[in-house]
Amino acid sequence: MFRCMSVTGPRPPISPSGQGSGCRSSSPTSCPICRVPSRSTHSRRWTRFTITGSDGSDGATTTAAGRTPSAVRRSLILLKALTYALTGGITAAVTTSSPEQLGGIRNWDYRYCWLRDATFTLQALLGTGYVAEARAWREWLLRAVAGDPADLQIMYGLDGTRRLPEYSLDWLGGYAGSRPVRVGNAASGQLQLDVWGEVLDGLHLSREAGIAATEAGWDLQRALLDYLEGNWQQPDNGLWEVRGDRRQFVHSKVLAWTAFDRAVTAVEHHGLDGPVDRWRSLRAGIHAEVCAKGFDERRNTFTQSYGSAALDAALLLIPRVGFLPAADPRVAGTVEAVRRELCQDGFLLRYRSEHENVDGLAGSEGAFLTCTFWLVDALYAIGHRDEAEKLFERMLGLRNDVGMLSEEYDPVARRHLGNSPQAFSLVGLVNSARLLSGTSTGTADDAAAQHTWRSARSRT
Repeated sequence: MFRCMSVTGPRPPISPSGQGSGCRSSSPTSCPICRVPSRSTHSRRWTRFTITGSDGSDGATTTAAGRTPSAVRRSLILLKALTYALTGGITAAVTTSSPEQLGGIRNWDYRYCWLRDATFTLQALLGTGYVAEARAWREWLLRAVAGDPADLQIMYGLDGTRRLPEYSLDWLGGYAGSRPVRVGNAASGQLQLDVWGEVLDGLHLSREAGIAATEAGWDLQRALLDYLEGNWQQPDNGLWEVRGDRRQFVHSKVLAWTAFDRAVTAVEHHGLDGPVDRWRSLRAGIHAEVCAKGFDERRNTFTQSYGSAALDAALLLIPRVGFLPAADPRVAGTVEAVRRELCQDGFLLRYRSEHENVDGLAGSEGAFLTCTFWLVDALYAIGHRDEAEKLFERMLGLRNDVGMLSEEYDPVARRHLGNSPQAFSLVGLVNSARLLSGTSTGTADDAAAQHTWRSARSRT
């Protein structure tokens, strides 16, 4: 757990100055509790910046937020509300067992931090100028994954707790008769190889944004790369945490490629030390294998896993991570195939749950909102910009009166499904808004603008 190690017993209360009253650390700034600023002061400063914009005037963040600044700001406020101030961890949602199908069994506990969310969240925070929040999330990430890379989990508690056993509260009837009601999440013990790539990509984003890598942080990343080098060819449970048989998921392989690509970039562009020739060779080998085993030439599309005919919304991320350029015909073919086979009334499913019984669960689920934002981004990338705009506007219409989005949506019953508010969905909105506005994903200018504004405000 992330806590002041000089204190035993219950967590010490936080004084108005932010320092734990029981802390005896010789370096309070290194303690994840003691370094927390006054929550009321910090919240006021952050909310004021979000509402007024980077220069203090209304609408000033239009460039960073895109053409829908109010929707982006509201999403950022909700992301801030999902953040645990003591550690910087962002919870996936604040609810457990809100059903993905009314009366069904697909009811999960999302009150934890998923490492996979790191890359998307960091991009959203850095891209809108919230460097301090991004740095806190990065620090949470580094603390969470410290240790043996083989012990890396896909999720942790808000305070870094590793043990998240799953059990059912059988005396509860569940929402609309949807049982079981679960506490904990057994997926925390799954092998999901894409997470190694997501973590390394997230730390790459931090470097690109000017958040300097520490020696310990880079040593950790090299250890993660060493583990991935020896294990990337294994079948795994994939990013959708399937509870069926492990498979050779294409997305997991693409993210393994991403990990070594970012490592090469760290050496070539940032001067970090590492066996760059070996990493280049691994990158090339993974790329060749995915293109040979994970692509259906007859249908002109990548598939969910090697040898499968099924498709997966995560394939839309292939151009996003740079595995192939958006102009490649295989990317356009994949986008069109995914849209054709996974769309439900214009919204995107993660995959067809009935196809090949891939997830090992009974029942169905709604359209996945994050995946639909990925479709917005993919359509824009391949030049279908009008379609991307229309789909994005339709997605904005799904928000409730305070801007919340859940995990899924039922277009027939016209209601939200799954846990809420869902950080992954909110991050998807922010990133799509920036992309459609033509805003660069580079964050140096945004970070500089925010720093200048905060400095000016602190002098007044």
